Amino acid sequence: MQQTLIIILGPTGIGKTELSIGIARQLGTEIISSDSRQIYKELKIGTAVPSDAQLMKVKHHFIGNKSIYDNYNASMFEFEVLELLNELYKTHNQVVMTGGSGMYIQAVCDGIDELPSIDTQLRNDLLQKYNDEGIESLRIQLKMLDTESYKKIDLKNPKRILKALEVTIQTGKPYSSFLTSPKKQRPFHILKIGLKRDRNELYERINKRVDEMVQEGLVEEARKFFKDRHLNSLNTVGYKELFEHFEGKISLIRAIELIKRNSRHYAKRQMSWFNRDKEISWFHPENKQKIIDFIQNNI
Repeated sequence: MQQTLIIILGPTGIGKTELSIGIARQLGTEIISSDSRQIYKELKIGTAVPSDAQLMKVKHHFIGNKSIYDNYNASMFEFEVLELLNELYKTHNQVVMTGGSGMYIQAVCDGIDELPSIDTQLRNDLLQKYNDEGIESLRIQLKMLDTESYKKIDLKNPKRILKALEVTIQTGKPYSSFLTSPKKQRPFHILKIGLKRDRNELYERINKRVDEMVQEGLVEEARKFFKDRHLNSLNTVGYKELFEHFEGKISLIRAIELIKRNSRHYAKRQMSWFNRDKEISWFHPENKQKIIDFIQNNI
């Protein structure tokens, strides 16, 4: 059998974790997480890290292996995953990778250019512009300099806009050009399996999971890192809404409502990203046998 990377992908709350564990156990292999937030060891509840019982069933990689204080990006993830796969393929013909971070998955499958270091003065100048003129000024500048990024990134997220502007101005090349480099060839076969549910079904699961996170101690977990809220790693649904509550801007009830709403919006953006990829074969998460049969026929 050829060496294969089996990717189980889909939006937040769809049911990737349990399915991936079942598939990995059946294949006798290990799991690589491609979730850009589950890598942070400090963030457990709000990032829906697999439970200790789940982690004991199958060996996982890239779960809690970085700190929120580390500088980390998709390019670094690409390098580290390829190094790990070289080792795993010595003892396994198949490896499962699962997650919902489209850029991390794309980096492993197709490659991504390493983004340049940003001049401190440029970063400070753009931050000052944001503080003085607001987010709309940044949006206008981005639309002028990089129309593709303007169309694709979250225009409500100032950090994403600032990142795109920093790279575009620093290099003189659109930020989007760094994300559309020629596809790199990998020495292994890639099989992409996407998970889909009816929208109402997915949204109900997301709402329920947020309630469970709150019961498990999400508020207390977020409070521990309130002082670090400026970190990019904490610009994450589930934490940023609670930071607003801690600042006295909104009530706790409103913060929880916003976490649910923003999680639903995030799921929608994830699906928009994945729907552009014609290499993905789609299944309902509960059709496990169909997925297993598909894998067996394509490895």
